[in-house]
Amino acid sequence: MSSRWTWSSGSLHGGLTVLAIAPYSYFHARGEVAQRHAEVRALQKQKQALLERLAFSTSTDALAREARRLGFVRPGEHLYIVKGIPAWRTHRATIARNG
Repeated sequence: MSSRWTWSSGSLHGGLTVLAIAPYSYFHARGEVAQRHAEVRALQKQKQALLERLAFSTSTDALAREARRLGFVRPGEHLYIVKGIPAWRTHRATIARNG
């Protein structure tokens, strides 16, 4: 009879342990799920921003802007390279101050 009592108290202890751990596991998992949902929302926003950037960068306006930045000109246009702009600005500012 004493071995039966030990087994019963052991299962009672095990059952109480499960009842004590189960809410912790539930709330921990719930917190993890909420955190993952927040990460997914952030990644979805980032993906949308990247898709918009991609759509803009593949437009003809963006292509023309990048070509001009690289020094390309359209047929019939002339390319002028102006040098010494910082020195010119400094000189102009000096004249403006000194009159």
